[in-house]
Amino acid sequence: MKRFPALPALAAGALAVLLAAAGCGGSDDSGASGGGTVTIRVPDPGNSGVLAAGKKDGSLDKALSAVHAKVKWTGSAGPFAPAAQELNAGELDFAQGSITSAIAALAQKPGFKLFAQIAPDKIGEGILVRKDSPIRTPRDLVGKSVAVNKGGTAEYLLLKALAASGIKPDQVKRVYLNPAQTAPVFNSGKVDAWAVWATYSLPEMASTGAHFLVNGGQIGSQNYSVWAVRTKLADAHPEVVKAFYQYLHDRGQDQIKNPGAYVNVFTKAGPQAVGGDAERLTVQNLAQGATAQPIGAADLDGFASVARFFADQKITPTAVDVKPYVVALPGSGT
Repeated sequence: MKRFPALPALAAGALAVLLAAAGCGGSDDSGASGGGTVTIRVPDPGNSGVLAAGKKDGSLDKALSAVHAKVKWTGSAGPFAPAAQELNAGELDFAQGSITSAIAALAQKPGFKLFAQIAPDKIGEGILVRKDSPIRTPRDLVGKSVAVNKGGTAEYLLLKALAASGIKPDQVKRVYLNPAQTAPVFNSGKVDAWAVWATYSLPEMASTGAHFLVNGGQIGSQNYSVWAVRTKLADAHPEVVKAFYQYLHDRGQDQIKNPGAYVNVFTKAGPQAVGGDAERLTVQNLAQGATAQPIGAADLDGFASVARFFADQKITPTAVDVKPYVVALPGSGT
């Protein structure tokens, strides 16, 4: 969304349901302290991932009932930028995205905080080129065009790859596209490469034979996945945030051990399902992934490095200090 517990459902993309976040709806903040139930709005996870499994078997409801909370599934998992807007507007309570997208959103006037991180995906994201592409090294990108989403994972990956090879950003044309609409543009040859993450890279590689020019690990990516919570909910109901986190952590551990059980959770057929090479790559990616963890000092250093890089690259006006926007979860998942 990679190891992401939730992602958008696209045709090439049931596996998209494994990896990201967004939504809308209404909330009840009465909470356990007042004897009521806290309704948390979470993007519907689709057909794959830990939340899909929790939705199907009722284990998430059970975990949240212990803190007098329940889930309202709303919208569908997708890019973090619109989810951040909904968090800010009080229309969503939890969302998952990348630290790159989160930093871009935190540079505005955020109404959310971060409470968990998942280690950077070293193998499922990077710069994708077509099967027959003459591009062999990042130096070959000079004078070429690369599809990216603005101010998020893709733009970060491209700029990191260029920096690692000593290429100036203006030597490569960035084409800003919605990632869900990029595959046809990429496959038609209208762009030469595609900076992308596992939500889209895995089905693309499975269906067309595209491959990474460089992946996240090769360019030193620090693109953590992060979970965000609406600030007012976090302040009013820290016990709900901790319970939700603990579920993500524990179920994520099981996903690494039994990745096949978290693919095609509700259906094995139709546009939301994955099969063949796409399913194989998805299972492999999940098995090599990580689970949600509290945000510690080392993670904050990584976030700061990304923030400085974004400022240096003029993606944000200044280096965003992420630390004030982190919820501490002492003892959780340790």
